[in-house]
Amino acid sequence: MSKVLFLFLLLCNICVAQITVSDSITKYPVSYATVSFGNGNGLFADDEGQFYFSKKLYPDIDSLFISALGYKDLNVATANLPKQLYLQPQADELDEVVVGVKRDRKYNTEEIKPYLDDDYYSSWLPTIESEIAVYFPKESSNDQKLTSVLFPIALESKDWKKRKRKNAEKKEFSTLFKVKFYNTENGLPSKTLTYKTIVFRATEKDGDVYELNVEDNNIYIPKGGFFVSLQVLGYTDKAGKLLPNKKYKEIKSKNGVVKIPTNFRPLLPFTDEIETKKTFVKRVFINGNNWVKFDTGNGFKSSLLDKGLYNYGIGIKYKIYKDD
Repeated sequence: MSKVLFLFLLLCNICVAQITVSDSITKYPVSYATVSFGNGNGLFADDEGQFYFSKKLYPDIDSLFISALGYKDLNVATANLPKQLYLQPQADELDEVVVGVKRDRKYNTEEIKPYLDDDYYSSWLPTIESEIAVYFPKESSNDQKLTSVLFPIALESKDWKKRKRKNAEKKEFSTLFKVKFYNTENGLPSKTLTYKTIVFRATEKDGDVYELNVEDNNIYIPKGGFFVSLQVLGYTDKAGKLLPNKKYKEIKSKNGVVKIPTNFRPLLPFTDEIETKKTFVKRVFINGNNWVKFDTGNGFKSSLLDKGLYNYGIGIKYKIYKDD
């Protein structure tokens, strides 16, 4: 009976703490808005613009910083926090990278294959405050349309020979990721190529690579190349709904409570088989969201760098159109 009562009280607290982020004009929910706590921590709204927050869950947080692509940022105090928050649309112009390509134009299909690995110790541990971006140059003067992105996934099999078997070493997970596409400026990701929110759910059933079809987004590769980024949003239920849970662990130390970001499966395998260092990282909720190349001497302490693993080996498929 005591357990039932505890669960009932917990559910009541969560219901009271449900906040919705919506468009101030259309009143439609803003899916997967970023909710930053301003102290290096944060979370994301779900597909219906909802997230859970209360002083019982986050007693030391006094303000929230809400942001989303295509909207003005919103700073709101947590004292008397309303259940409904509104973001104002922002009329920023996208770079002119989409060109009018007729469907009857002839083209060849090209592919840059992903780099796969199931070694736990060669993989990046995804946390929601980190966004990883990989650079792809434009290899031709012809029009190139991106059709799909192939994201390598580590299934954590201890024995490479067993990686295709259905065994207990491949732990179950259901995780939601957000994908963005950026133009490049001064060698770094800059303006987004599309304001459309693109997410996908990965499970262990997807195998070593998840292929995301993006052809309908009409993304044409700019002259200077582009970046594709990946960011974990959190675990989901079986229907793909983002679950509400705290995104960091609290560990007591001599200097007080230390907050450690929660790691989410699947792991992202890094590789040393790419000559150029083309992987960049930014901490979404800290350091002003600035991009930094994943390299030694850039403030990173990582066993991946110690092993010479500098790149997340994303693959892509694209159409290269023939000249008229």
